[in-house]
Amino acid sequence: MGKRSLLKKTDVLSASEIGQYIYCSCAWQLHRCGYEPESPFLESGKQVHVALGNTIDGFEAKMRYSRWYVLLGFVVLCVAFLLVLFGVIL
Repeated sequence: MGKRSLLKKTDVLSASEIGQYIYCSCAWQLHRCGYEPESPFLESGKQVHVALGNTIDGFEAKMRYSRWYVLLGFVVLCVAFLLVLFGVIL
């Protein structure tokens, strides 16, 4: 005979739920009871979040490129230093 869990799913809170509770305990309770928020601003808020996410993704891509350019600049500087050191240049 297998052991059954003594806890129901509703008895366990995730870290996200705790954050929602701290932000607004009334909204958290309504969400747990099955109510979903209704507001004309929700759709525009979602669009703003998508746009912000796209902007952040763009910054992350630019950061990756900038790291490669810094590395390339460092390699060129090292090669130039070695050429000067061995008297090939100047």
